[in-house]
Amino acid sequence: MVLLAFTWAGVGSTAKNIPLAVTGPIAQVQALEKALEENSSGTFTITEVADKDQATALIRTRDVYGAVILGAPAEVLTASANGTAVSQILTGVAQQLQLQISQNTVAAGQPVTAAPKVIVTDVVPLADTDAKGTGMTLAAFPLAFGGMIGGILISLVVVGNRRRIGALALYSILSGGIIVLVMQGLYGVFQGNIALNIAAVALSLLGTSSFIVGLNALIGMAGIPIGAVLTMLIANPISSATAPIQFLPGPFGVIGQFFVPGASTTLLRDLSYFPDTNTLLPWLVLTGWTLAGVIFTLIGHFRNQEVVHIENSLDTETTSAMATATL
Repeated sequence: MVLLAFTWAGVGSTAKNIPLAVTGPIAQVQALEKALEENSSGTFTITEVADKDQATALIRTRDVYGAVILGAPAEVLTASANGTAVSQILTGVAQQLQLQISQNTVAAGQPVTAAPKVIVTDVVPLADTDAKGTGMTLAAFPLAFGGMIGGILISLVVVGNRRRIGALALYSILSGGIIVLVMQGLYGVFQGNIALNIAAVALSLLGTSSFIVGLNALIGMAGIPIGAVLTMLIANPISSATAPIQFLPGPFGVIGQFFVPGASTTLLRDLSYFPDTNTLLPWLVLTGWTLAGVIFTLIGHFRNQEVVHIENSLDTETTSAMATATL
């Protein structure tokens, strides 16, 4: 089961539905769309835009992952911060476009050296400290594992549900600060506003750990393995940490964004490289899992109080009966 959980998403992923903006003369745009459909059907979802500025704006908000600007000269816009897999595909598009331009130049009776060069521009590049994007990918593991370990330890060590809620808050803030200190201060993987990154990491840890603590309070010790399995074997493989959402089989890429690992991965990538993106959804998802855990914890607390009350009542009645019998 563990093997399948960690391999099926990667094995089943394919390059498909990459959002791509295209602009230029109508005839050239139509020719490009036809060529892409014939040579790579299903790989791209094309959006026609007015000009390069609009295409760049859509890339910065992650509405598209790249763009092709047709004209003289032609230009392909990429965003390596979306992941190297998409950048490599778009670089391949630029090479095919260059080949087509060279062939047209030769057919027109001019030497191939006279063909205009296709420009490739990385609109949102990765940081020099994480040039291949592996650091951002690997960051998903300590977030998921750290939240899971925090929830397990607090469930086992801390007594009292109210104390557990306080321990969750303290653990998440301290651990979030340490993770950002290492990943941004030491490795330079995270970029952007440090305070926002700490808040995102802390809320990610809190979402997972509070849910595990809440399950433990609600249904007992069985809640710990249920929360751990949900995090590591279900949510983590479909978090889109290693590949874009569109690449995962079926709807699982979208579904994964409503779990803590997927929401936190997307949020940290947006905060680091795409500040113009609307990050409301991942913030709400992480907050929702946190509140669910707290609510479960409080429900478990009041339920346990009721059980204790009933038991105390029975003990009182038994004691009274015994006293009467003695008299």
